[in-house]
Amino acid sequence: MSNIPTPHITAKLGDFAPTVLMPGDPLRSKFIAETFLENPVLVNNVRGVQGYTGTYNGKKVSVMASGMGMPSIGIYSYELFNYYGVENIIRIGSAGMISQKLKVRDIVAGMSAYTNSSFGKQFGFVGNLAPACDFELLKRAVEAGKKIGQELVCGPVYSSDTFYDESEPLGKLQKLGVLAVEMEAAALYLNAARAGKKALALLTISDNPFTGEGLSAEDRQNTFTQMMKIALEIA
Repeated sequence: MSNIPTPHITAKLGDFAPTVLMPGDPLRSKFIAETFLENPVLVNNVRGVQGYTGTYNGKKVSVMASGMGMPSIGIYSYELFNYYGVENIIRIGSAGMISQKLKVRDIVAGMSAYTNSSFGKQFGFVGNLAPACDFELLKRAVEAGKKIGQELVCGPVYSSDTFYDESEPLGKLQKLGVLAVEMEAAALYLNAARAGKKALALLTISDNPFTGEGLSAEDRQNTFTQMMKIALEIA
């Protein structure tokens, strides 16, 4: 019995490219498809989580939103990796800076992802996990960034299960050299590892939780084009 369509994706087998770009925001998915892809076709719209497939410089590429948080990206990445034959997922999201050496609109590549989530416990390991990205994707992303004059800042990120966190962990993580906080990379990296697939999180710094500086929702949706171009080049 086929697992396709899934409860969350109505696309047919073959509708997705081997590489899927995955922003959190469905409107960012729509923006990427309409701005960069040739002949984009909507292949999924369950719950408004828009997925498109088109071509970029003659190469088949897909883009689909993940929603917010590890449970959400955990569902979509699992189904794409295990049922739809997707080989690579590149998260293209926003993040808050932890390192004060960063500035708004810098692009961070998450080499590994610390987390306060229990997502990894399902895999049976008793201990703490900090899953890593795929090195080949990371290497290619750094090279693609250089070609367009955009240096990537590579290092660990923090994937949090809580947006409003009263335990205030960011100062502690800052001392450990963690670059930025977001909410999805750890689950994506763990699902990729378990499926034998590849993943990378590219994150544009959208705000500084320590100072309150930040970009608008519209800016986050429509202006992270450098990050989008890098992801498309390595797709």
